[in-house]
Amino acid sequence: MNSPNPPNSPCLPCGPSIAQRLSRAMVLLMLVGLGVLSVAKYSVIAMRMDVDQQASLQEKSQYLAQAIGIACESGEPGLLQRMTLFDPVRSSTRMQVSRGDGSMLFRDDMAPFAHSRSTTFDVPTERMVGGKVSVVLELDTTHDHRILREAAITLLMTTLFGAAAAGFAIQWLVRRELRPLLSLTRQMDAISPQRLDQRLVVERTSKELDPWVAQFNALMDRLQSAYQQLEAFNADVAHELRTPLTALIGQTEVALSRERSTDSLCDTLASNLEEMQRLSAIVNDMLFLSQADRGAVARRNAPVSLAELAHQVAEFHEGVLDEAGLQLTVEGDARVSVDAPLVKRAISNLMGNASRFAEPGSTVQVKIQPDASAAGQGVRVVVENRGAVIEPQHLPHLFDRFFRAEASRVCSGETHHGLGLAIVAAIARMHAGSTFAHSQDQVTQIGFTLGPLRA
Repeated sequence: MNSPNPPNSPCLPCGPSIAQRLSRAMVLLMLVGLGVLSVAKYSVIAMRMDVDQQASLQEKSQYLAQAIGIACESGEPGLLQRMTLFDPVRSSTRMQVSRGDGSMLFRDDMAPFAHSRSTTFDVPTERMVGGKVSVVLELDTTHDHRILREAAITLLMTTLFGAAAAGFAIQWLVRRELRPLLSLTRQMDAISPQRLDQRLVVERTSKELDPWVAQFNALMDRLQSAYQQLEAFNADVAHELRTPLTALIGQTEVALSRERSTDSLCDTLASNLEEMQRLSAIVNDMLFLSQADRGAVARRNAPVSLAELAHQVAEFHEGVLDEAGLQLTVEGDARVSVDAPLVKRAISNLMGNASRFAEPGSTVQVKIQPDASAAGQGVRVVVENRGAVIEPQHLPHLFDRFFRAEASRVCSGETHHGLGLAIVAAIARMHAGSTFAHSQDQVTQIGFTLGPLRA
């Protein structure tokens, strides 16, 4: 049975769709906006109709009041006879006329209006009972009410259909604008340990996505570099460990192939011990580099003289220097708060490297100088020797683990495993410093800086 998710994709709970949430929010806003506009338009129409109805009713009332006053001069018979003359003015109205004592004088014989509005006014006259007649005029507003209802229905349907159409349009636009995100998702899903060179490409540049994509691609550059370094490191470790292990296995098999004398077995054990010590040195150096990579910081004690530390290291290398016919000098000094054993180890690695490649009879110089790049608060430790120039393409890699500038990985009789300068770089980082290397005109300078003590 096939899995719904690709094997390299973890099954993660999916949240609500951004497109759907944006569409719903925009539809709701559109619905509210159109609703407010519709209500406002309906209110304007209703107010306009109300004003027109009041004006029409007032106009008819004024005309009828004047006409009834004139007709009342002939008494009730004359008023009743002239009521039919008022019909053009009284279109769409019902009228009721009462005497001054409240008794009914006249009323239109028609069905009540479904919707109406009315007004009451008195017409003074001396010829009528009570000295006046009271008139109730009722205006038929059924037509206006029907128009207002149809307008309400039209505005409601317009609001709903407008919001629905806007919702579909907004959802299409949102999905169209979010399409680059889907493309980025597919591109990210295609990234694997076998395709770390894959980078994100935005279909359409945007102010919001471009910085994010640039940061992700920069992260992938660092990850690819770290992964390649890890693979190279694993290969180098396997290569370095294979040699002493092969020697151990071979010497042990030879020793067990037939009976050996005590002296021969002792020689075999001594040789095995030498190989195991080499293995131990490699493992210890790897552990030290691992701690440095995890951000270990050097313990800085009381300030010490770097020149004194360099002389102590020189005493340790005195035999090697004499054997190679080399002289060693120490120039300059500085008292700095450092981890003395670590700094001595870094200087020792640099001296050992210089003594191997210096011309016989030349002088190895250890120079201790202020670091101009640290505003005078740092120190540079440089070990200089005369000898073969290091090719420029090799200089950036001198402090890489297991790197050797020689054509072959392991020279004949080589006892060093290629971690010396990497350890120098780690010690420099632990002291907030860095490393550098220059080689020209048969002069090679390799060194490190020690940063100022930070709180």
